[in-house]
Parts: sequence; structure tokens; C-alpha cells
Amino acid sequence: MKLNAIIQDIGAVETRGTLDIDITAITSDSREVVPGSLFFAVRGFASDGHRYIPQALEKGAAAVVCEEIPGHAQDDGSAMGGTEQPSATFIKVTDSRHAVALAADAFYGHPSRQLTLVGITGTNGKTTTVTLLYRLFKALGHPSGLLSTIANYVDDKRLETANTTADPITINRLLAEMVEAGCGYCFMEVSSIGVEQERVAGLHFAAGIFSNLTHDHLDYHKTFAEYLRCKKLFFDNLPKTAFAIINVDDKNGPVMVQNTAAKVVTYACKRPADHTARILEQGFEGMLLRIDGKETWSRLVGAHNAYNLLAIYTTAVCLGTEPEEVLVALSNLQSAPGRLETVRGPRDLAVVIDYAHTPDALENVLTTLRDVAPERQLICLFGCGGDRDKTKRPEMAQVAERLADRLVVTSDNARTEDPEAILADIRTGLSTVGLAKSIFITDRREAIRTAILTAPESATILLAGKGHEDYQIIGHEKLHFDEKEIVTETFKLIL
Repeated sequence: MKLNAIIQDIGAVETRGTLDIDITAITSDSREVVPGSLFFAVRGFASDGHRYIPQALEKGAAAVVCEEIPGHAQDDGSAMGGTEQPSATFIKVTDSRHAVALAADAFYGHPSRQLTLVGITGTNGKTTTVTLLYRLFKALGHPSGLLSTIANYVDDKRLETANTTADPITINRLLAEMVEAGCGYCFMEVSSIGVEQERVAGLHFAAGIFSNLTHDHLDYHKTFAEYLRCKKLFFDNLPKTAFAIINVDDKNGPVMVQNTAAKVVTYACKRPADHTARILEQGFEGMLLRIDGKETWSRLVGAHNAYNLLAIYTTAVCLGTEPEEVLVALSNLQSAPGRLETVRGPRDLAVVIDYAHTPDALENVLTTLRDVAPERQLICLFGCGGDRDKTKRPEMAQVAERLADRLVVTSDNARTEDPEAILADIRTGLSTVGLAKSIFITDRREAIRTAILTAPESATILLAGKGHEDYQIIGHEKLHFDEKEIVTETFKLIL
């Protein structure tokens, strides 16, 4: 593809060299440069991409987009100072991060305009909602794609994922693959960090969903106001042809759409809205819901899942599916992996694995387990990730103390932090009563074994924090750690 076509909309303020050249690939990672590449020098949080321009040129980059053109670049794009670096075209922009997103959209043929793209943002429920939307539309006969925390799918093809919201080059490449595979829809998680870092810039969304906003990612955003602003920015940028679907039971829902051009559609379980739901009954096997006056059964449980299902229903109806058809399909859907995933064992034990890693998510899950089986003792095993928001650690302890009968405090992904220091932060949130019903075991495997082996008959044991993850990050190592495997092995020790 010609360079001038790729950079047409990126807001170039200066160019040195010819734009009439063919580009074979685009990248912001100098290690991935191949001859004929367009390299974007992006200022990151750990390093500045401008430092790697020489390496990109050495590997054959045909052009470079940057915020500062290096001193060795002449007006014709050739190198100065007698270096051996090949000539290249330089394009100066005010924001490389924004430019790479718009260029990726152009390079891959504007794929988001060729399918129905739906994004969801919010603190909790993103993965479950997009996964269920993907499964719903597949069940309705629509080839679809998924971009999520757990995995990416191009129709039936599964691809691993690294971030909640991938980089813009990866996003547009996958969207292009979806178009090529005949997908008509794509459902993707949109994180606040992804919005702030311009990863979704240039994408054409048919709908945006807001689930809720609670305490998370303040290690990155620093303040709740900034966290909210980044979420809201997603809706500010929706086109007038899109739907802005918001949960108005959350006080931040109306704030999200204050400046949107999209058509606002509301959903709620506690107040009047365009679409409403109510739980009629529930148990470990599922729940009976009334959605817009019609009853439907779901294999999911909990008030938070009632919201997720209502968001899915509302979205499908907005996109033109008949309500009755949606309700029938909802009854057959299973939740995303690691979301209230129950493993039954001997002595009528029920071990529930869930990704809850924020105070609000932990409260949702514990409240659900109380509602589902109020007569059972509830044991909560949880930890907090290292190198992440420290302020939520005592808050999670307070939630667990209030809602669980026993607490097992342990490690999550400690990363480069001292696990004992993380447990000490959690301990500060516990009262004397909370400390009395808590045990602290740094080794998460041993903590899980202890929670199960010391549990009374007919207890419910929540393993919170890791959910679908089959690894644990200790230091800089990513070690195999599958909680379902550990639970199954531990059950064998019970006579």
C-alpha cells in the first residue's frame, strides 16, 4: 500500500522524503521491522520509541512517523553524517500514538466500517458481556469476532490475548481477518487505559455499552475523576449513528453520555429504563429472570449477571434482533471461563472460581453466593496483584470481612512486589473481628488446599482473583497455575 494513502488522515505537520513509496508492514516495535516497513516512534511509559529509530532504519524501514525528526534526516529523507543507514521518509506528527491508530485503520482497509463493531467499557462485567454477546450472535447464525481479556476469536478461530484492549495495529489486523472470514459482527472490551492510550482511535463503533464504574486502575489513572474521564471519552467519540447503551442504576451512567452524539438507550434492574430485568429465583444451577415483562431462564446466577444479561439483550434488540429470539437464545448461554465457575466436590463442597479482583466485583460475587445458598458457610480466599493499585487492598479486606464467614488471605500475581508486603496492606483493612476469622498463607497453592481441607461439610469456597488465568506471575516469571487442577487434586485427598 502506498505511504501517502496510509498517512492521509494522521495529521502530518512535516514530511521529509517521498510519499510515493510502497509500504509492506506497519509497526511501533523496532524488533518487528522488515524491509519496507512504516515505523512509528511512540513515546511509551517505559521507553521512548524515538530511541529506536536507528535500529528501525538498519532493519530496512522505508518510512518513520515521529514527533521529532532526527537530526541525521535530510530534506530528501537520506541520512546525514556519513552513516550507513539507508534513506527513509520521515513524517512528523504531534501525537504518534494517535497517528498509529489512524494509520492502522487505513493500512488494513478500514475494517471496522465493514462489520458491526460493539465495544463495552466499565469496571466489571466487560469480559462476561462481550463473551456472551459473541456466543449469542454465533447461536443466532451470525459469524462473529471477539476481542477480550480471555481470548480473541476470528469466528471459530481462537487466538491468545495479552491485554484487555490490544494495540491498534493488532486490533485492526484482527478486524481485517474477521472481515476476510465473513464475520458480520465483532464484540470487544474497551478499557480506560486503552481509550487513554488511543488504542481505539479511528474505529467505527455501531454501539458502546457502559456497565458500571467502581474502584480500579488508580495506580495508572491516579484519581477516580481521571478514570471516569477516560471511560466517558469512549462515548464522547461515538458517531451519531451508534447506540450508547448505559446502565442507569449506576450513578455514572448518565455522566457517560453527557456529550455523546450517539442515540442513548438505558437499562436497569432497580429503576425505570428503556429495558429492565428482575431476578425471580436463583440457585447454583441458574436463575429465572423477567426481562421486559417476559420470563427467561439463564445458567448464570447473581445480580451482576442479571445486569450483564440485560445489557446483552438490550444490545441485540438495538441491533435489530427480535426480543423473543434473544430471550430464547439467552437461556442456552454459558458464562465466560473463570466467572462464577463452580466445581462440586466431596462432602457437598462447592468451590467457586471467579476473576473478581476489585472491591465491587468481590462484593458482587460474595453477595450472589450468599443469596444462592444462605445456609452454607461461605469461605473467601483472595489476594491482590503486585505492582498494581494498592489503595484497593484494604477495601477488598473490608468487603470480605463483611460478607464471608472465614477468610483465607493469600497471593495473587505478586509480580515484583514482596508477597508479604501485599498481605500486610490487606491486613490493614481488617478489624479485630476480621483478623480473628482470617488466616494468612502466602503460597496460593497451599492456601487453596487449606481452605478446602479445613472447610466444614456443605461449605461454599470462593477462590477470587484469578478466574480464567492458568498462570501466576512471580517476579518476572509466568508460572503454570491452574486453580481447577489444584481443586481437583485436593478433592482426591478428602476421604
